[in-house]
Amino acid sequence: MTQPTYKPDRDNGRPAQSMMPALLLGLGAFLTNFDVTAVVIALPAVALQLGFGVAGYAWVMDAYSLAFSGALLFAGALADRYGRRRAMLVGNGIFALASLACGMAWDGPTLWAARALQGVGAAFAVTGGIALIATVYAQPQARTRAFAWFGVMSGIAMSLGPTIGGLVSSWLGWRWIFLINLPACALIAWGVPRLVAEVRDTVPRPLDIPGVMLLTAALAVLVEALLLGRSSIAHMAGGIAVGTLLLAVFVTQQRRRDQPIFDPGVFVQRAVVGIAILLFAVSVGYWAVLVYLPLFFAAAFNWSSEVAGIALLPATLPMLFLPPLGGWLVGRVGWRLHFALALAIVAAGNVAIAIALMSGGAAPPMIPVFCGMVAIGFGVALAHPQLSGAVVALVPPDQAGMASAVTVVMRQAGFAVGIAVLGAVLGAEGSAISYVWLFSVAAIASVAGLVAALALLPAHATA
Repeated sequence: MTQPTYKPDRDNGRPAQSMMPALLLGLGAFLTNFDVTAVVIALPAVALQLGFGVAGYAWVMDAYSLAFSGALLFAGALADRYGRRRAMLVGNGIFALASLACGMAWDGPTLWAARALQGVGAAFAVTGGIALIATVYAQPQARTRAFAWFGVMSGIAMSLGPTIGGLVSSWLGWRWIFLINLPACALIAWGVPRLVAEVRDTVPRPLDIPGVMLLTAALAVLVEALLLGRSSIAHMAGGIAVGTLLLAVFVTQQRRRDQPIFDPGVFVQRAVVGIAILLFAVSVGYWAVLVYLPLFFAAAFNWSSEVAGIALLPATLPMLFLPPLGGWLVGRVGWRLHFALALAIVAAGNVAIAIALMSGGAAPPMIPVFCGMVAIGFGVALAHPQLSGAVVALVPPDQAGMASAVTVVMRQAGFAVGIAVLGAVLGAEGSAISYVWLFSVAAIASVAGLVAALALLPAHATA
C-alpha cells in the first residue's frame, strides 16, 4: 500500500496542500446527509410497498436519527482510543453494509433495523472524518479551506438530496437510493488509507456505554409514545412518563461521573438553554416538516415522487446559498435579533401554508403553499448553520467542547422527536386538510424558538 503523502500549505512561499483528502472525507459526510434528505422523497413509495402507515413512515427516519445520536456520544471516544482513520473506515463499512440491507429490506422491521445500523455507521464516519480533517490540515488556512469543502458537500446533499432521491426513486425504484451508496463507500475505503495517516490520542477519553444506552432508550421511548398518541392517549402518557424517568436517571448518572459525556451543568448557561430550544424549534419547524411534505404533495396535488422532489427545491436550495448571509447578519445585528428574525420567517412560512389549507380545503392554492416553503427554507438557511457557532461563542471556553456535543445531540434528538410530534397530530395522511394541524404545530414550535432567542440570548455576538 502506498504511504499517505501531504503537500505543505501555501505559507511562506510553500505550495498549497492538496484538498483531495478533504474531498474524500467530505464524500462520507455527503452520503450520511444524502441518506436523510433523499429518503424523505421516497417514503410514500416505501410505505406503500412494505405496508406500513405514518408511525412506520416516521420510524424510517427516526431509527437512523436516534442511532446516530446514541453512537455519536461514544464514537469520538472510540476514535481517540483506537484511531480516527480506523473509526472512519469502520463507520464507512458499517454504512455500506447497512445500505445494502436497506436496499434488500422486505418489510418495515428489517428496514428500520437497517436504518438504525446506517445511523451507527454514519456517526463513526462523520466523527472520524471531521477529526481527520482537523489533523491532516495543520495550517489554519488549509484547514479553513478543507472544512469549507466539507461543508459544501454536506450542503449539496441537504439541498439537492430530495430532488436526486425523487429522480432515482421514479426511474430506478426506491431501493436504489440506498444501493447507489455502495460505489461511493468503496471509493472511500480505497482512497482514505492511501491519502490519510492514522491518528490517535495517547490519553483517550473514557467510554460511557451505560450513559449512551440510557439516553438512546429514553429518546426511543419518547418517540414511540408520541407516535402511539394517534391511537391511544393512555399508551402515549405512559410512554412519556417512562421516557422522562429514563432521562432523569441519565442526568443523575452523568452527574456522578468525573468525565460525563453530556454534562447537565452545561445547561446552567442561559445561552445553551436558548440554543437548545432553537435547535428543537428548527427541527420541528423545518426538518420534520420536510419529511411529511412528499405525503402532503401527494394528498394535495397528487404528485409523483419525481415531481415532489423537484417541488421541494424552494425549501431546500436556500440551504446551499444563504448561510454566508446568515454569518453577515450575525455580525450586523447580533445573535438575539438574528435568530429571532430567522425563526419568525420560518413561523410565517408554516402559517402561510396552514392558512392556504384552511382557505382551499382539499385543493389548496399552489402559490401560497410555495411562498410558505420558500419562507421556511429561507429562515432555516439563516439559522441552522449559525447555531453551533453560537454555542461556541456564547459559553465559557472550557465548556465549548461539551456545548458543541450538546448541540449535535439536541439537533438529532429534536429531529427525531419532531417527526414523532408531527406524525402524532397528522390525521388522515391522504387528506390535504389534515395537514393544517401539522403546519400549525410547526409554526407554534417556531414561535417558541423566536421567544427563546429574544429571552435567553445576548444582544451581541461578542457577548
